[in-house]
Amino acid sequence: MASKKPRILEDNKDMVWSLVPLVLFCIIIAGIASQCTFSPGGPTQGPIPSVDIDAALNYDAKELGFPIRKPEVPEGWTPNSGSRKVITGDGGGDSSTVGFITTNGSYIQLTQSNAEEFPLVSYVAGGQRFATGVEDIDGHTWNVFGGEGVESIWVTDVDGVRLLITGAAPAEDFTTLARNAGQAEPIVP
Repeated sequence: MASKKPRILEDNKDMVWSLVPLVLFCIIIAGIASQCTFSPGGPTQGPIPSVDIDAALNYDAKELGFPIRKPEVPEGWTPNSGSRKVITGDGGGDSSTVGFITTNGSYIQLTQSNAEEFPLVSYVAGGQRFATGVEDIDGHTWNVFGGEGVESIWVTDVDGVRLLITGAAPAEDFTTLARNAGQAEPIVP
Protein backbone atom coordinates (compact mmCIF):
# COMPACT_ATOMS: atom_id res chain seq x y z
CA MET A 1 0.00 0.00 0.00
CA ALA A 2 1.11 3.50 -0.78
CA SER A 3 1.95 5.63 2.16
CA LYS A 4 -0.25 8.60 2.91
CA LYS A 5 1.12 12.13 2.13
CA PRO A 6 2.02 14.22 5.13
CA ARG A 7 -0.71 16.58 6.20
CA ILE A 8 1.25 19.68 4.99
CA LEU A 9 1.02 18.41 1.39
CA GLU A 10 -2.74 17.88 1.35
CA ASP A 11 -4.01 21.39 0.43
CA ASN A 12 -3.14 24.53 -1.62
CA LYS A 13 -0.16 25.18 0.60
CA ASP A 14 1.49 22.28 -1.23
CA MET A 15 1.58 24.28 -4.46
CA VAL A 16 2.74 27.50 -2.78
CA TRP A 17 5.60 25.78 -0.96
CA SER A 18 6.62 24.08 -4.20
CA LEU A 19 6.73 27.39 -6.13
CA VAL A 20 8.58 29.49 -3.52
CA PRO A 21 12.00 27.86 -4.10
CA LEU A 22 11.49 28.01 -7.88
CA VAL A 23 10.65 31.75 -7.80
CA LEU A 24 13.60 32.50 -5.52
CA PHE A 25 15.89 30.55 -7.84
CA CYS A 26 14.64 32.56 -10.88
CA ILE A 27 15.18 35.88 -9.07
CA ILE A 28 18.72 34.90 -8.10
CA ILE A 29 19.60 33.83 -11.66
CA ALA A 30 18.11 37.05 -13.13
CA GLY A 31 20.06 39.12 -10.59
CA ILE A 32 23.31 37.34 -11.41
CA ALA A 33 22.71 37.85 -15.14
CA SER A 34 21.88 41.56 -14.52
CA GLN A 35 18.68 41.19 -16.54
CA CYS A 36 16.42 42.99 -14.10
CA THR A 37 16.57 45.92 -11.73
CA PHE A 38 14.48 47.12 -8.87
CA SER A 39 13.38 50.74 -9.13
CA PRO A 40 10.76 51.66 -6.55
CA GLY A 41 10.42 55.22 -7.95
CA GLY A 42 9.62 54.00 -11.45
CA PRO A 43 11.74 54.16 -14.60
CA THR A 44 14.38 56.85 -14.94
CA GLN A 45 15.67 58.63 -18.04
CA GLY A 46 18.99 57.17 -19.13
CA PRO A 47 21.64 59.08 -21.04
CA ILE A 48 20.74 60.13 -24.58
CA PRO A 49 23.19 58.66 -27.09
CA SER A 50 24.91 61.35 -29.11
CA VAL A 51 26.11 61.45 -32.70
CA ASP A 52 28.63 63.75 -34.34
CA ILE A 53 26.12 65.22 -36.79
CA ASP A 54 28.74 67.43 -38.45
CA ALA A 55 30.95 64.47 -39.34
CA ALA A 56 27.98 62.36 -40.51
CA LEU A 57 26.50 65.03 -42.78
CA ASN A 58 29.91 66.12 -44.12
CA TYR A 59 30.66 62.49 -45.05
CA ASP A 60 27.27 62.12 -46.73
CA ALA A 61 27.82 65.38 -48.63
CA LYS A 62 31.07 63.94 -50.05
CA GLU A 63 29.68 60.51 -50.88
CA LEU A 64 26.12 61.10 -52.09
CA GLY A 65 25.28 62.58 -55.48
CA PHE A 66 22.97 65.33 -54.24
CA PRO A 67 23.28 68.38 -51.94
CA ILE A 68 23.10 67.69 -48.20
CA ARG A 69 22.09 70.41 -45.74
CA LYS A 70 22.83 70.77 -42.05
CA PRO A 71 19.94 72.65 -40.46
CA GLU A 72 20.45 74.70 -37.33
CA VAL A 73 18.45 73.24 -34.46
CA PRO A 74 17.34 74.89 -31.23
CA GLU A 75 19.59 74.77 -28.21
CA GLY A 76 18.76 71.70 -26.18
CA TRP A 77 18.09 69.41 -29.15
CA THR A 78 20.50 66.46 -29.02
CA PRO A 79 21.49 64.67 -32.23
CA ASN A 80 21.17 61.01 -31.32
CA SER A 81 21.13 58.99 -34.55
CA GLY A 82 22.22 58.96 -38.13
CA SER A 83 22.06 56.55 -41.04
CA ARG A 84 22.49 56.28 -44.76
CA LYS A 85 20.27 53.92 -46.75
CA VAL A 86 19.51 52.98 -50.33
CA ILE A 87 15.82 52.98 -51.27
CA THR A 88 15.33 50.30 -53.88
CA GLY A 89 12.66 49.98 -56.54
CA ASP A 90 11.13 52.39 -59.01
CA GLY A 91 11.81 55.98 -58.00
CA GLY A 92 14.30 54.94 -55.32
CA GLY A 93 17.63 56.51 -54.49
CA ASP A 94 20.01 57.29 -51.64
CA SER A 95 19.02 58.81 -48.32
CA SER A 96 20.76 60.45 -45.39
CA THR A 97 18.94 60.57 -42.06
CA VAL A 98 19.71 62.33 -38.78
CA GLY A 99 17.56 62.17 -35.66
CA PHE A 100 17.23 64.44 -32.65
CA ILE A 101 15.81 64.32 -29.15
CA THR A 102 14.09 67.68 -28.59
CA THR A 103 14.14 69.69 -25.37
CA ASN A 104 10.81 68.14 -24.33
CA GLY A 105 12.19 64.60 -24.88
CA SER A 106 10.44 63.86 -28.20
CA TYR A 107 12.13 62.29 -31.22
CA ILE A 108 12.23 63.95 -34.64
CA GLN A 109 14.22 63.01 -37.73
CA LEU A 110 15.22 64.63 -40.99
CA THR A 111 15.80 62.50 -44.08
CA GLN A 112 17.34 63.96 -47.22
CA SER A 113 17.08 61.94 -50.42
CA ASN A 114 17.18 61.95 -54.19
CA ALA A 115 14.36 59.36 -54.25
CA GLU A 116 10.92 60.31 -55.49
CA GLU A 117 8.34 61.39 -52.91
CA PHE A 118 6.06 58.35 -52.70
CA PRO A 119 8.79 55.67 -52.59
CA LEU A 120 10.56 57.74 -49.91
CA VAL A 121 7.40 58.13 -47.81
CA SER A 122 6.59 54.42 -48.14
CA TYR A 123 10.14 53.47 -47.17
CA VAL A 124 10.27 55.71 -44.10
CA ALA A 125 6.70 54.93 -43.02
CA GLY A 126 7.17 51.20 -43.44
CA GLY A 127 3.95 51.08 -45.39
CA GLN A 128 1.29 53.24 -46.96
CA ARG A 129 0.38 56.68 -45.63
CA PHE A 130 -2.27 59.03 -46.94
CA ALA A 131 -1.94 62.70 -47.81
CA THR A 132 -3.69 64.70 -45.10
CA GLY A 133 -2.82 68.29 -46.01
CA VAL A 134 -0.05 70.79 -46.70
CA GLU A 135 2.02 73.20 -44.64
CA ASP A 136 3.49 76.35 -46.22
CA ILE A 137 6.67 77.35 -44.41
CA ASP A 138 8.94 80.12 -45.70
CA GLY A 139 8.09 79.56 -49.36
CA HIS A 140 8.26 75.75 -49.25
CA THR A 141 5.12 73.64 -49.50
CA TRP A 142 5.37 70.57 -47.27
CA ASN A 143 3.04 67.69 -48.15
CA VAL A 144 1.75 66.13 -44.94
CA PHE A 145 1.10 62.39 -44.75
CA GLY A 146 -0.53 60.69 -41.81
CA GLY A 147 -3.42 58.73 -40.53
CA GLU A 148 -4.99 57.68 -37.28
CA GLY A 149 -2.47 56.54 -34.68
CA VAL A 150 0.65 57.10 -36.83
CA GLU A 151 3.40 59.69 -36.78
CA SER A 152 3.10 62.53 -39.28
CA ILE A 153 5.44 62.76 -42.23
CA TRP A 154 6.19 66.08 -43.90
CA VAL A 155 7.89 66.12 -47.33
CA THR A 156 9.07 68.92 -49.61
CA ASP A 157 11.49 69.46 -52.49
CA VAL A 158 14.33 71.93 -52.12
CA ASP A 159 16.40 72.32 -55.28
CA GLY A 160 15.61 68.79 -56.45
CA VAL A 161 16.28 67.11 -53.09
CA ARG A 162 13.47 65.59 -51.01
CA LEU A 163 13.45 66.63 -47.38
CA LEU A 164 11.32 64.45 -45.10
CA ILE A 165 10.54 65.06 -41.43
CA THR A 166 8.89 62.53 -39.15
CA GLY A 167 8.81 61.57 -35.49
CA ALA A 168 6.77 61.81 -32.32
CA ALA A 169 7.55 65.49 -31.75
CA PRO A 170 4.77 68.11 -31.65
CA ALA A 171 3.86 70.16 -34.74
CA GLU A 172 5.83 73.18 -33.46
CA ASP A 173 9.05 71.15 -33.62
CA PHE A 174 8.17 69.97 -37.14
CA THR A 175 7.71 73.62 -38.14
CA THR A 176 11.03 74.61 -36.58
CA LEU A 177 12.96 71.84 -38.31
CA ALA A 178 11.14 72.45 -41.61
CA ARG A 179 11.98 76.17 -41.51
CA ASN A 180 15.64 75.57 -40.63
CA ALA A 181 16.14 72.75 -43.14
CA GLY A 182 14.55 74.80 -45.92
CA GLN A 183 16.83 77.77 -45.17
CA ALA A 184 20.07 75.80 -44.73
CA GLU A 185 22.68 76.04 -47.44
CA PRO A 186 24.11 72.83 -48.92
CA ILE A 187 27.33 71.59 -47.33
CA VAL A 188 30.33 72.15 -49.60
CA PRO A 189 32.46 68.97 -49.47
